Amino acid sequence: MTVDVAVIGGGISGLAAAHELKRRGHRVVVLERQIGTGGNAVSERCNGFLMEHGPSTMNALVPAANQTSHALGLEQTRCDLGDGIQKRYLIAKGRLAGISVGALGFLTAGYLSPLAKLRILAEFLIPHGCDGEDESVLEFCTRRFGREFAERVMDPMVAGIYGGGRASELSVAAIFPMLVALEQKYGSVTLGIMHRAREGGKMPGSRLFSWRNGIGTLADAFARDLGREIRTGVTVRRLSHTPNGFDIQLGESERLRAKAVVIATQAHVAAQLLADVDPEGAGAAEKIQSPPLAVVFLGYPRRNVDHPLDGLGFLTAESEGRNVLGAQFCSTMFPGRAPEGHVAVSAYVGGVRAPDLARLSAAELIDLARTEFRDLIGARGIPAVARVRHWPVGLPQYNRGHGARIKTLGESPQRNAGLYLTGNYFAGPSVAVCLSTAQKTAQSVHAFLSEQEVRASVSV
Repeated sequence: MTVDVAVIGGGISGLAAAHELKRRGHRVVVLERQIGTGGNAVSERCNGFLMEHGPSTMNALVPAANQTSHALGLEQTRCDLGDGIQKRYLIAKGRLAGISVGALGFLTAGYLSPLAKLRILAEFLIPHGCDGEDESVLEFCTRRFGREFAERVMDPMVAGIYGGGRASELSVAAIFPMLVALEQKYGSVTLGIMHRAREGGKMPGSRLFSWRNGIGTLADAFARDLGREIRTGVTVRRLSHTPNGFDIQLGESERLRAKAVVIATQAHVAAQLLADVDPEGAGAAEKIQSPPLAVVFLGYPRRNVDHPLDGLGFLTAESEGRNVLGAQFCSTMFPGRAPEGHVAVSAYVGGVRAPDLARLSAAELIDLARTEFRDLIGARGIPAVARVRHWPVGLPQYNRGHGARIKTLGESPQRNAGLYLTGNYFAGPSVAVCLSTAQKTAQSVHAFLSEQEVRASVSV
């Protein structure tokens, strides 16, 4: 069998790339090792509750998110973030501290000390840093905003976004490039934000949405669109060059030929697939860590939870010593996440901070989450529903040096014509960003195939 493009990996990134390539008229096949597609974009209905096993939101400020929702005919089931979100919550000395979601929330709340607030306000007086230095988030934010803000705000924030990542290890240039760019251009993040606001530019932020049946809706829609182009339960054993593209060994004996290949797997799998065809890329991919993560979903009668749950959830600074990285108040975020008279909450456990906790049994994780929720939101009694999802491979960590690793991987087509990579370790782990990255990858593949066709016609 010969195709134009073989997409290895049937997660959101692989499905999005295949969808775009099919739309452009190419013969595509998606090869997925698991029996289902969607990767970690899994939504499950259970007793009237909706559990998101993986990602739970889309960012409408990323154009690809809206474009894809329209293209797949999903707008009728789209739901925007609920209006019950009034505060952001962080843990302070074992209790939840509520902070206004407004721009001045941290300056008006009691979460930070008066000295820390003064230090934030003085950010525009801080000298410009050294260009080209790959600072950690902690280093950059300590230098610009002070140690307390870095440890008590940015550390829990990046842990929530990157599944337990540490601000002291994650590269600020890789995960918050806008902050670095503002300092480089204006000498100050604060002054940069003010300039951008006057110029009408969009600053980092999010307008979140989902669909009535969760993020899994997106994977299902892609699967319907691609139909027979998807092959599940197929293991790619080896990838090798041929004069006209690539030879792909499937299982023990089956082979597939493709003019181009898109590897849309997790980084460690990409490293294995690249070993024979691109050792340099393989070396870069295998350095990307993805520690285990567990999601614990609990549903309670509303009367059994004291907290108003008037936020997205809460985040935890590592210095607090809690067993959960953070939580989401699922039934507040979007409608239809819990039956009438009930609420739903999810706890996230593990990551770089505590990988062993992510490997606990389901029963142990449920007990752990119940204890945390009892202490922090006053959740009492036996949950109406309790589910656990173990992810042995969690979110990729954009540690220092990540930019150089991604540059190496992005140059794979220059070393191997027709070989491309995409995934959540390139530009960010959010679903919307993965869609955007995958579409750009597909456009590059399309340009390559079009050039090949022109060369073939000229030679004839």
